[in-house]
Amino acid sequence: MQKVSNSDLFYRAISFYLEYHPLQLCLLLKSLEKKLDHSRVVQHVRKAGHLAVVEKYLHDVQHLNVTAVNEAVNELLVESEDVEGLRESILEYDNFDQLALAQLLENHARLEMRRLAALLFKKNRKFKQAIELSKRDRQYQDAIDAARDSGNAQLVGDLLRFFLSDLDDPAGFAACLYTCYPLVKPDVALELAWRHKCMDYCMPYLIQVVREVTTRVDALDKKEETREKEEEKQKSAPNDYVPDYSMPPTGVPLLPGMGGLALMPPSASSYAPPNAFGSSAPPPMMNSVSPGGLAQQPFPPF
Repeated sequence: MQKVSNSDLFYRAISFYLEYHPLQLCLLLKSLEKKLDHSRVVQHVRKAGHLAVVEKYLHDVQHLNVTAVNEAVNELLVESEDVEGLRESILEYDNFDQLALAQLLENHARLEMRRLAALLFKKNRKFKQAIELSKRDRQYQDAIDAARDSGNAQLVGDLLRFFLSDLDDPAGFAACLYTCYPLVKPDVALELAWRHKCMDYCMPYLIQVVREVTTRVDALDKKEETREKEEEKQKSAPNDYVPDYSMPPTGVPLLPGMGGLALMPPSASSYAPPNAFGSSAPPPMMNSVSPGGLAQQPFPPF
């Protein structure tokens, strides 16, 4: 069979061994393991109604995490009620229809099988179903763990009410407060404890809440005090800016050899264009009076 290239002959050989040599079928499958389509093998053997005959082969190839193989193994484990084997298979090989198996197990006669159903619901984030199933089976620790893993404050609050209103179980109420502490609303816990007269069971939770609130308020006060000090320090700081008059304005050239003196442009008020007489002084006014009191005659025209 190792030299056969036609894969159809493999499955004909499986049918032959199922009919005439069923006890040697696992040896045949082991020798052809690398050439077989494991899903097709499971389908072929399941159709013949002899799935249990190849159980050893299924366990040998389950490490491949094939859906058909995982479902076949789980089916055989459920039939044999092998709780530990089924738990190991569920946790290690997850490639199968988990919700279908959970629905199959939730009504199983054995309690441990129903607990596996709750585990599957929780793994698939069906926390409400997991909690309800655990409450029905009185597996309250499983219900508390499922509520904690859900991260849902509403489910935790409903479970707290269940412990006090339905069960009148303050110890379960306290256990839920401890396990689901980050998800418990203080007003809900305080109201339930006060209404059902079990404040002693709630007091450790309340002490821890007050401690956390006080720590946060102290941290905020310290942060605010530091911020106010920084603001006051900035307001009271002197203005240390002193303009540097020794530096010329930008763009003003320096005189070489003059100690870096700037060549400042004349101001507009001190500058007058030269007149017709070659002087920058203003021209004499017509008919102006001389210092001696004589009228100064205008120049004759050229």
